[in-house]
Amino acid sequence: MKLSFFVSCWGNEVDITGALALAKSWQADGIEGPVPSDEANQDALRHRSVPWITEIATGGGYVLRPHLTPQQHLDDLRRSIEAALPFKPTMINTLAGSDAWSFADKVKFHAAVLPMEQEFGISIAFETHRSRPTFHPWVTRDLLLELPDLHLTCDFSHWCAVTERLVMDEEAELLDLIASRARHIHARVGYDQGPQVPDPRAPEYADAVAAHVRWWQHILKTQAAMGRTSFTLTPEFGPDGYLQSEPFTRKPAADLREVNHWMLRHLRESLVLA
Repeated sequence: MKLSFFVSCWGNEVDITGALALAKSWQADGIEGPVPSDEANQDALRHRSVPWITEIATGGGYVLRPHLTPQQHLDDLRRSIEAALPFKPTMINTLAGSDAWSFADKVKFHAAVLPMEQEFGISIAFETHRSRPTFHPWVTRDLLLELPDLHLTCDFSHWCAVTERLVMDEEAELLDLIASRARHIHARVGYDQGPQVPDPRAPEYADAVAAHVRWWQHILKTQAAMGRTSFTLTPEFGPDGYLQSEPFTRKPAADLREVNHWMLRHLRESLVLA
């Protein structure tokens, strides 16, 4: 199996042009981020020489507007997909829907999205993310059991925060199910009290890093056994409160780009490909 590493716009606080430069510097295989609004970055995206995973967040963006209906989220997703397609994305990673809906509405929403894959001719993966229907491992399990064609971008860091533990170590059958439905990995390391350790290079977070690497390795092993010959992964330590800072001074706990670059290198050395 070939594992392709992508560079995140959000995680590294760069635009498309900046992500392309980082990808070249880090010898990464592609970039991930939303459709840019300005002409210069749209032009850079149009003329890039590497794959691009587009990221779409429905319902007002990464931070949800409250009380939007499933139909409003569906309409938002459709508009965003149509805006992305002219730039020829490799796949769509979406933070879609709301955790506030009933389970029945969550099922109906995802069932309505799935036909868009054939309609638009592109793979759509739902990110396991707080504030979304996939915010919790067992809710996500129930969605997967209801919808056999539903696929995920696996960001286990959120589930560590929600459950207050390295939860996938306890759930072998659930990990098997998740691994069989994975299409993409967001490689951020969470821990029992948050979705992002302050610095994955620090020895006090070695157990959390090792656990996440085990889970990502299990995904790759499962996907290879299913016949998949390639997979994608984006190191995605990020800003916006994810990165801890010193009170009063706001001095960051680590340099995000250094951390993401370290994670890319660490996983190149650590993950075993079938």
